[in-house]
Amino acid sequence: MITLTMAAALGASILSTAFISGIFGMAGGMILMGILLAMMPVAAAMVLHGVTQMASNGWRAWLWRSEIVWTAVAWYAAGSVIAALAFFAVQFAPSKPVTLIALGLLSFAGLLMPDRLAPSILRRGDAVACGTLCTSLQFVAGVSGPIFVGFFLGGNLGRREIVATKSVCQLFGHGMKLAYFTVLVDQAAAIDPLVAALAIAASMLGTTLARPVLEMLTDTQYRVWATRIITAIACYYLGYGSYLLVLPLMA
Repeated sequence: MITLTMAAALGASILSTAFISGIFGMAGGMILMGILLAMMPVAAAMVLHGVTQMASNGWRAWLWRSEIVWTAVAWYAAGSVIAALAFFAVQFAPSKPVTLIALGLLSFAGLLMPDRLAPSILRRGDAVACGTLCTSLQFVAGVSGPIFVGFFLGGNLGRREIVATKSVCQLFGHGMKLAYFTVLVDQAAAIDPLVAALAIAASMLGTTLARPVLEMLTDTQYRVWATRIITAIACYYLGYGSYLLVLPLMA
């Protein structure tokens, strides 16, 4: 049973992380995943994260609907379905330490990828690969980190097109993750409807408040700040995940 204090903390966390995602089209979900994993079991965290991110990305996609690159979305969706079918077959559920460490490592991998190797969401094959890889990461770690963003930064897209197109693509991954962890992995992971309503409202408000900030940023500022935020989050995930992994050995 969720307490009033916990509900307030969740609401504030979701509002603030939706605001960050509304500006950069990323990072907010990574921060929220870490917060939820600290407050609840992995399956429950995945479910609430999925509800929140679907609301946040769906509303963000609507706000920037004129900037969406639909061909990229279509090919991404094809890859996303491939990954979902594979995970529905094996029914794999990761542990909390593995999830956190995976998030940290994947974040650094995305940041350290050389420009010459950077894929582009505008290329058909890359878009399908992005859908397959990133949806797989959704099932393992809850989020896909900057590897997902790398497919968008590799093309000639402006910050508005990146945020809008990425939001629609994220709807597929989070929707499938939500179904996976509620139906196939853990029926007990279902969350209170009031908590879900709070999460949806807070995520939509944070996304709306972020729009004027994104308008003020230049494309260069967008990329610089996104890199800084992801680096800080990756360090936290690696540190916390490693701590949880070795904690039993220290007992």
